Amino acid sequence: MEIEHRHLSINNLNLHIAQIGKDELGTVIFLHGFPDIWYSWRHQMVAVAEAGYRAIAPDWRGYGLSDQPPDPENASWQHLISDLLGLFDALSISKAFLVGKDFGSFPAYLFALLYPDRICGVVSIGMPYLPIPISHDPLPEGFYINRWQEPGRAEIDFGRFDVKRVVRTIYILFSRSEMPIAPEGKEIMDLADLSTPLPEWFTEEDLSIYASLYEKNGFTYPLQIPYRAMHNMGGINVPPDLTIQVPVLLIKGEADYSYKHPRNYQKEGIMQKYVRDLEITFIPDGCHFVQEQLPDQVNQLIIRFVKSHPMNT
Repeated sequence: MEIEHRHLSINNLNLHIAQIGKDELGTVIFLHGFPDIWYSWRHQMVAVAEAGYRAIAPDWRGYGLSDQPPDPENASWQHLISDLLGLFDALSISKAFLVGKDFGSFPAYLFALLYPDRICGVVSIGMPYLPIPISHDPLPEGFYINRWQEPGRAEIDFGRFDVKRVVRTIYILFSRSEMPIAPEGKEIMDLADLSTPLPEWFTEEDLSIYASLYEKNGFTYPLQIPYRAMHNMGGINVPPDLTIQVPVLLIKGEADYSYKHPRNYQKEGIMQKYVRDLEITFIPDGCHFVQEQLPDQVNQLIIRFVKSHPMNT
């Protein structure tokens, strides 16, 4: 089996999807985060296809091989939910599993909340379900999210280098266990240079593929979603009950820098209050990119989860 590629016309945009496998047991849709694109799911897609599922990994609008929307400054989460619903309908998918990583978990949770009859279950890599506002106030001004939320600052920082150097730096910083925080007088891109080695599980070939995909759209939309439109729901009618009714598996790498956030929402047990059927698994050495770093472990967890929640139940 080989991964195939096609474009779907959804919401007046040509959105790219990668897919592999037949839906003998169901469909699994993989939703990437930042700086990811569909390619970050390459290991998982093959594994779930070999297990009897159809695997689909879209590039979000403005990412990878998908079209850049004409008005990226007006980005909202509603657009991603609408695109995801359009993908379901375009491919005649009545029900599926959603696997999200990083910000990709947020639309997965939200979609499950809005359309529970179309979701068999949700797997999240690293991102808990938090139906409450997230504050980064305890973190210093140099924290990367604070920096990238500031209009124009990341554009100037990134613009000093080519796309490949930017992706390389972000992958290096995000694969560490320490939070990316720039000291006074420095920018986020200054925290690594070309002498800093890539993670051993991320090759120069992988980097080249990522860079080639980011060269199409650049970072305009990725800086809006997730960073600058973090709280822009775009008029989504969120139900009054924020409890997720479908099964959820959270896979958390204990070496993920986000685990160092001063407000450790996971340890506060907030997620347990809002998910009826919740399983949490920790991978001791797992970093922010655990699905690429330790694919066999992550694949086994995903396949076990989807097989334990068959579509006909």
